[in-house]
Amino acid sequence: MKRRTFIKNTAATGALVGSGALTLEACGLSKKKHITILHTNDVHSHIDAFPNDHSEFPGLGGLARRAGLVNSIRQENPNTLLFDAGDIFQGTPYFNFYGGELEFKLMSMLKYDATTIGNHDFDNGIDGLLAQMPYAQFDFLSANYDFSNTVLNGFTKPYKTYLKDGVKIGVYGLGIKLAGLVTKKLYKETVYLDPYEIATDMERQLKEEEQCDLVICLSHLGYKYRSEDRPQDVQLAKHTKYTDLIIGGHTHTFLDKPTLLQNALEKDILVNQVGCFGINLGRVDFYFGADGNSANGVTIKV
Repeated sequence: MKRRTFIKNTAATGALVGSGALTLEACGLSKKKHITILHTNDVHSHIDAFPNDHSEFPGLGGLARRAGLVNSIRQENPNTLLFDAGDIFQGTPYFNFYGGELEFKLMSMLKYDATTIGNHDFDNGIDGLLAQMPYAQFDFLSANYDFSNTVLNGFTKPYKTYLKDGVKIGVYGLGIKLAGLVTKKLYKETVYLDPYEIATDMERQLKEEEQCDLVICLSHLGYKYRSEDRPQDVQLAKHTKYTDLIIGGHTHTFLDKPTLLQNALEKDILVNQVGCFGINLGRVDFYFGADGNSANGVTIKV
């Protein structure tokens, strides 16, 4: 996709101008910078495109087509990161036959930078997830699952930082409560920690200690529920202070563009989710410059 075409078709989702998380002083930048964030969620082992006669998603999706799109955007802007918000597993015979090996190998070929862990990624048990991790050449970010007493101890990170064109980007991961969704024998001694508390701790650490210019959360909590008491992305946004973008999953929510909300400091934060099954690719562009900082996003059909 040509950059001119993208800008023309993109609806601005609100400026993060003056946001404390996007300070040029922290970047030490003298010229305009452009960071592109690409993301998927709830792909559920859909490797192939849907058939042309499919009732809901005719001809859409497919990992090969996504790879071409991602490569095109990376050529357009080398300062690009690619993330997934969980539920990589379960949904097609590819998972039933290969247990996640194929999914991780193909994501590695696409050069994903990181993913968080969804509830369906435990469908072959915590041991099954661990068995496939050697095929993943990307990081598993999970801050609110305590794996200390499990075989996954040491195989995940709460967060990771990236440096692109002088801009430091911090990314942390959050998972949904497994009890009630996943049989305990599958997740075993995994301890679920309050995602709101963990998020505020992670973003503070990324902003104040790691000196990140851009903070992103990979969330598998779900976009929105009827009950506000249930952890969800739209409420998470209101609890945060330094997070600039929440990339969500779990609820298979189709958004044409990110939702613009206000955080605990009444500053702008974007929340996005791009449906399911790999039929869409999310794109959010952040711009840093002397004339201010801004962000816009769009959902691209694959």
